Amino acid sequence: MTLIEDWRAVLAKAWSLKFNAAAGLLGAAEVYIALVQPVGVPNGVFAGIGALVSTLAFGARLLAQKEIHGNDT
Repeated sequence: MTLIEDWRAVLAKAWSLKFNAAAGLLGAAEVYIALVQPVGVPNGVFAGIGALVSTLAFGARLLAQKEIHGNDT
């Protein structure tokens, strides 16, 4: 495996990576909630939101982004 040429631009601007990072943080929040068990926060809330964000990341990965590629496609 090798890095793509513009990996720094992709790392800084790609929505798929931002969504994946958010999903990871939501997964960590779900683990924290399960350990601490605060009142008023039902189990699975952050996991559900994380699943939605992961789905957005999948869709964002398939779309070309003008900010990264410099064209309208």
